[in-house]
Amino acid sequence: MTATGIIYVVLAIVVVVGGVLTATQGRNMFDVDNISAILTATSVLGFIAVGQTLVILAGSLDLSVPYVVSLSSLVGGGVMAGRSENVVQGVLAALLVSAAIGLVTGLLVTMLDVHGFVATLGMGLVVSGYLAVNYQGSSGSAPRDFQLIGITRVGIMPISTMIMLVVAGLVILLLRRTRLGHHLYAVGGNREVARMSGIRTALPVITAHVLCSTLAGMAGLLLLARLSVGSPTIGSQGRYDLLSIAAVVLGGSLLAGGKGTIVGTLGGVAIFAVLDSIMGVMSVNAFLKDVIRGLVIVLAVAVYARRSMARRPARFDRPTGVKAVLKEAP
Repeated sequence: MTATGIIYVVLAIVVVVGGVLTATQGRNMFDVDNISAILTATSVLGFIAVGQTLVILAGSLDLSVPYVVSLSSLVGGGVMAGRSENVVQGVLAALLVSAAIGLVTGLLVTMLDVHGFVATLGMGLVVSGYLAVNYQGSSGSAPRDFQLIGITRVGIMPISTMIMLVVAGLVILLLRRTRLGHHLYAVGGNREVARMSGIRTALPVITAHVLCSTLAGMAGLLLLARLSVGSPTIGSQGRYDLLSIAAVVLGGSLLAGGKGTIVGTLGGVAIFAVLDSIMGVMSVNAFLKDVIRGLVIVLAVAVYARRSMARRPARFDRPTGVKAVLKEAP
């Protein structure tokens, strides 16, 4: 079974166990409202995790996403200022600012050869400082028309989740059907080999960072729609940097780059959403929630590592070189 298959088997087990545990509390996990709440919870983390998958596939990392989320919500809310006629301008402004941050990060990683961890950590601190100096609390306002994106649903499916899945589908097509997507895997697998093969290694990495920041900006706009105001701390409070990386790893991607799928990442996001719902019903302590999340991640990585070791060919099954010649000689 593939890593993606394993993650969805785990998701099914978590759902079944969660249904039993919530039933002991007199709650129905499969209630329409609860399912809709779980799907809504996947929306924000889903946007960020899809973008994080791209940079991890390229062999990089992005720790600035929570601050981009906060900045996007503030820029969008500030431009909209509660007026419906400003919605388009607010969305464009938030996404352009987010993309610009990703572009700067991508240039730092490729042109100055700064590791993605360091480059995005530094960029995150810059944005965090800007937010702390210029915003002391909630700011801006989303008009009612824009807020509907965060609360409207079709059946049990929230509109926000539908948008996230459409974006995820487009990214899947990018990875599977385009030259850029193939180059992204190649660069993440081995940048030097990709360069020697004639691939311009800078473009895939820069594109991955731009898309990651843009998707984080979309997550910020979704939070703006749900809360109606922008917040300078909404991203850091959500811990979206660590949770998005955890969802990507849980989905079977290698942190070293070159291997992973968006479908697997979405499975990881869904597991975290279901776990949070279960722990919310069970009134689990906030610190214990982190312990459970950590155990899930460690167990998943351990299983993937063990499977990878099992697939490796035995090193000493057959004699090679001079020993093979001597053994086969008459």
